Amino acid sequence: MVTVIDKVAWIHTENGKVLSTRSRGKDAYYLPGGKREPGESDLDTLVREIREELTVAIAPASATPLGVFEAQAHGHPDGVLVRMTCYTAAYEGSLQPSSEIDEVVWLTYADRQRISPVDRLIFDHLHTAGLLA
Repeated sequence: MVTVIDKVAWIHTENGKVLSTRSRGKDAYYLPGGKREPGESDLDTLVREIREELTVAIAPASATPLGVFEAQAHGHPDGVLVRMTCYTAAYEGSLQPSSEIDEVVWLTYADRQRISPVDRLIFDHLHTAGLLA
């Protein structure tokens, strides 16, 4: 039986780097975002998760779909997949890690081995599109 973890992620790139986070107690970096709560739309999840993780406000009207990516979930048994629905979006505020985030970093394609399997697929996509150095 396959289990799918439904997540929404914010893809924010600058100067060939992508914003990434490391949650407290985790050994890998993840793109900011998280699990959808019952009844939430993609944009509801995106706005809530980014506010919770990075203390900034996503501008919902600026959100643009980037793609949906699926891979084995990092740190979970075989057969547990994560489906990541990704958006780019403008934001207001100053990026700061919340209490659940230990570190906020800017990563390049060379950091691919430091991230989760689904994020590797996204990094490949960004690199091919010329957005990730």
